[in-house]
Amino acid sequence: MANIASAKKRARQAENNRAHNAALRSRLRTYIKKVILAVDSGDLTKAQEAFRQAVPIIDSSVNKGLIHRNKAARSKSRLNARVKALALQAAS
Repeated sequence: MANIASAKKRARQAENNRAHNAALRSRLRTYIKKVILAVDSGDLTKAQEAFRQAVPIIDSSVNKGLIHRNKAARSKSRLNARVKALALQAAS
């Protein structure tokens, strides 16, 4: 454990930041899972709505430094591909 006051403060801040980041990361994963579950259920409108809700959450995670922008782009691309595949499947 730290002995210097500033080190103690940084330890407290690090713990608070860790908890906050964990909550944000959990929210991110939840929204991504909602899209995947909606696609797997075969409900196109539900999947599209879930995707529309997930995109701003993914983008805000990048702005907060939670994930890298390339990971965000990859996640959005893969989710969108799933939704589009469902739309094509529903159309045919």
